[in-house]
Amino acid sequence: MFVLNHQNTVANHFLAELRDIHKQNDRLRFRSNLERLGEIMAYELSKSLHYDSKLVQTPFKKLSMDLLASQPVVISILRASVPFFQGVINFFDQADSGFIGAFRKAHSGQGDVEVELGYMAAPPIEGKTVIVVDPMLATGKSFVESVNHLLNNGSPSMIHIVSVIASPEGVSYIKEHLSIPHEFWLCALDEALNDKAYIIPGLGDAGDLAFGPKL
Repeated sequence: MFVLNHQNTVANHFLAELRDIHKQNDRLRFRSNLERLGEIMAYELSKSLHYDSKLVQTPFKKLSMDLLASQPVVISILRASVPFFQGVINFFDQADSGFIGAFRKAHSGQGDVEVELGYMAAPPIEGKTVIVVDPMLATGKSFVESVNHLLNNGSPSMIHIVSVIASPEGVSYIKEHLSIPHEFWLCALDEALNDKAYIIPGLGDAGDLAFGPKL
């Protein structure tokens, strides 16, 4: 498991602004910070992928360079992931992408949270490296439900789960219920979930902060 804020980097400034209630009312800045963290996480994740040596013709001679052996497939869990996902594909700019609409049906408690999938548009993923992007990993149920639905498009070789903030409960739930090889890429691993299954200390509702409240 990679956790970005275990290191002292400028990325912690972006994460701090996302959490700061005095800065959260600036939606443009909130989305921009999500996008910047998406770029940073894509860069860190890219170090774990497979590379092949390929010849590149410069104006003067051919040069051998290690380039990605194949592009991943990047899956966005709507709606909060949109700016975070944009950061990821800014770096994996030749990757195929997919979109899954997942939302909570109930909020009364962690055990009562149900996830509904309302939409999916995704490419074939058979044998592919898949990156699933969602800024908030709370209960982990939307990740597992989304991946199970995604398996209709094939069986991936590896799933990389990329989030800004995760709870220990969500990480444990995914480890228990996801049999496909997977790795976690987190900006922060927080303390716990509260009785409404929101991450503490977290940052609130990322979708509402990025795009405004929903009915």
